[in-house]
Amino acid sequence: MRLVKTLPLLLGLGAALGSASAWSLPTDRDQPIHIQSDDAQLDDKKGVATYKGNVIITQGSMKITGNTVTITRNAQGEVDVFTSVGNLAYYEQKPSVDKPIVQAYAITIQYYAAQDRIVLIDKAKVINDGNTSEGEKIVYDTVKQIVSAGRANGNKVTTPRPRIDMVIQPKKKTDQQKAQ
Repeated sequence: MRLVKTLPLLLGLGAALGSASAWSLPTDRDQPIHIQSDDAQLDDKKGVATYKGNVIITQGSMKITGNTVTITRNAQGEVDVFTSVGNLAYYEQKPSVDKPIVQAYAITIQYYAAQDRIVLIDKAKVINDGNTSEGEKIVYDTVKQIVSAGRANGNKVTTPRPRIDMVIQPKKKTDQQKAQ
């Protein structure tokens, strides 16, 4: 593995993953990226890196796991798309010091760096502060903090789910609010 040529890819991956600021601690983007896998294949000309076998990526509070993780770069050498595939692929990150970790599961998790968007496909589930969203496909805009959930049109889905299932927890009332 040629470390000198893969360094720009790893640095670009850090910038891309660190930009998911709505789901991340502010200090996450400044942390080193750690990638563990059983196998790594890098094609610098095509701008593609593929990691296989119990892949674990961490950066600060962020953790992504999958059976296979593929990272593609654009013509400028910046990370374009980060794809984790598994049974189930997993994503977690702490949004702020006082908030619990956000967790996401799916057969396929795609992170589009330039668009600050995470797409969960097939058996998609997001758990955020006790609230859950489940469906065939969940798209999360990390900047606008908007979630869209629905059918995974055009994708092969192992477990069809024609409807979305969400659970929204009631807000906790303070003692003063309870007394009123």
